[in-house]
Amino acid sequence: MYVINLDRAQERWSTVNRELRRLREAAGHPLDTLARRFPAVDARYLQGPPPPELLEPTYTLAEQLLVDPHPGLTVDDAARATRIDMTPQEIAVALSHIHVWQLIAASDAPYTLILEDDAYVTRTCMSVLEHAWNDVQANSDAGHPVDLLYLSYQETGEEAEPRRRTRTLLRCPSRGVWQLSGYVLSRAGARKLLDQLPAHGPIDLWINQQFGHLHVQMTDRPVIEQRPGIASSNSYSVMPVLAKVGVLRREAPQLLHHRPTRDPILVVGEPGTGLTTVAKALSVLGFRCASDLTALPNHEMQALVRRSRHRIFDAYVNIGSLTPREVARIVSSARVRLIMTTTTAKPPSPFQEAWDQQRPQRRLVLPTDAPDPWQALSRFLACDYPTHPWPSQPEQGQREVITRSPTDATAAAHPLAWDTSPWIVQRAGWPGIIPKTSAPQASTLQAGQNEITWHEGTRLEDHHWYLREDTFPSNRALFRPGNARLPPCGSATLTLREEASKVRDLTGAAIATRPSFTYGTFGARMRIPSGSGLVTGVFLHRNGPRQEIDIEILGQDTTRMLVNVFYNPGSPGTKLEYGYRGTPTVIDLGFDVSEEFHHYEIDWQPDCIRWRVDGATVHERVLWDPTPVPDQPLEFNVNLWSSESTEFAGPLDRQALPAVLEIASLEAHGLTQA
Repeated sequence: MYVINLDRAQERWSTVNRELRRLREAAGHPLDTLARRFPAVDARYLQGPPPPELLEPTYTLAEQLLVDPHPGLTVDDAARATRIDMTPQEIAVALSHIHVWQLIAASDAPYTLILEDDAYVTRTCMSVLEHAWNDVQANSDAGHPVDLLYLSYQETGEEAEPRRRTRTLLRCPSRGVWQLSGYVLSRAGARKLLDQLPAHGPIDLWINQQFGHLHVQMTDRPVIEQRPGIASSNSYSVMPVLAKVGVLRREAPQLLHHRPTRDPILVVGEPGTGLTTVAKALSVLGFRCASDLTALPNHEMQALVRRSRHRIFDAYVNIGSLTPREVARIVSSARVRLIMTTTTAKPPSPFQEAWDQQRPQRRLVLPTDAPDPWQALSRFLACDYPTHPWPSQPEQGQREVITRSPTDATAAAHPLAWDTSPWIVQRAGWPGIIPKTSAPQASTLQAGQNEITWHEGTRLEDHHWYLREDTFPSNRALFRPGNARLPPCGSATLTLREEASKVRDLTGAAIATRPSFTYGTFGARMRIPSGSGLVTGVFLHRNGPRQEIDIEILGQDTTRMLVNVFYNPGSPGTKLEYGYRGTPTVIDLGFDVSEEFHHYEIDWQPDCIRWRVDGATVHERVLWDPTPVPDQPLEFNVNLWSSESTEFAGPLDRQALPAVLEIASLEAHGLTQA
């Protein structure tokens, strides 16, 4: 037996051993005497592409559908052309199983049981396997030896086929089979699989495509299960693709419930020692972090010094008012955790007094050349080691903070229900953090920024803009380019209509920029359609991490505008997609936007976001009001769609269809990212 187990998950190896010790093999020996630990490949340490002779880390939507067909999708040329990149976790899992196959192929054992370390061997497994093995031997005697025997599996398909009771405990897979948590592989079967390498795609998907080369059997029902209560750290590459093509109709809330730390975290160091990076890393770990400021707001500074439970933040990084003397005073009088960034393995000399006063288990030096900063930081804070990349950030330096309330908006704002997360502050009267740089500035093109515009009567440049041909889970419509009309003169139109497809009963339209932008101004001059269930969107968006800045106008009340921000921390590649509602706020505009054209604009700056209508600011948010300001490249979109949520947009009024959004101009200017 091989148990595939990560080096950093020794407790799982211990748990598997305890469970195996309770079970006996035919000769009466505990199963743990047969078990051998195989150190799994860790996705965190993958460098570069996998060995090409072992694994091709891409696959197609067609290959997914051949194994797991969906009634709304067809295995056609478009599916064959849709390539999907495996996630690092999927690559690591595939390489781990392949390496085990290599050991089996070179061994003397005719059959080997492979377990993943989150597998649970049920108490009926041994009795079922004992009887099933008679069938395995009968197959071998008949000249058809079993190469692969699934003990843990989940069959694909929308409806399970009725299972007929037979005299045998084995059966052949009739559909696709997921999971490799527990399976028996013969030496000959391992050699056959190795002969078919390189694998491509997730290993449990690819192995289905090898059934023509193998004699595959499965027990009548799964007898090895995945242990309950263990959260998977895997990231599935096919899910975003299935969402875009319309397979997923509803979006399950992904909410990270923050566990407030009792003790504040202070991070100090000399300039240029990675302070901004540590602040981002703490945020990725789920800590609410104030960073790179000349001073904290007075009430927050008092709450920290007085050890008040009413602190807003968990961590304080590179705060100018936390001088060496102040840090030493706080350390001497309160339970805190102290992190010092440095170019050496020693604490910076100005903070030596604070360092000496702190207990060794509550202090950490984090040098700039630390070989594995995630390991040092997560171990010090008793956090799980994240699967996300270390967020190397340019040093931001301390920003001067001004003490005033945000600019009064010209329209009444009504906050709706917000998500609960460590990156959202829900505190009455909290004005956010207002750096001096957030003061209003003219919206002019800055050095290094690019401008992409479109005006009625001009051509929509293909290298700048594209018409979307996808959807998302809460959208009742499928975006189709044919619903966008771009005449040689007059305004462009996006139409939402009743038109059935295999995945939706409506079709809509959307325009998006090909490049992504970091900061800038983004606007559209439009006339909005009215009607319950309709949603017009002007917004910036990305996934991995999910960040979004929205203008949405709901057709059920076109005198109001909804603004929203979704924020998840991390650099590109960080798979944090938390947020279901975001932080929505409704703005009363005082006029009906469906009656004539108006200009809608998002002014996105590093420390502030302003929403404008016809040049007038109707809403403003600064840092931590209530979220940090999105800081990753975002794509600019304008769309017309219908929401599955009647709570959000009201029931769809089909009498309002076809609905038409008229667009006179589009503008996007900022620093572009290809």
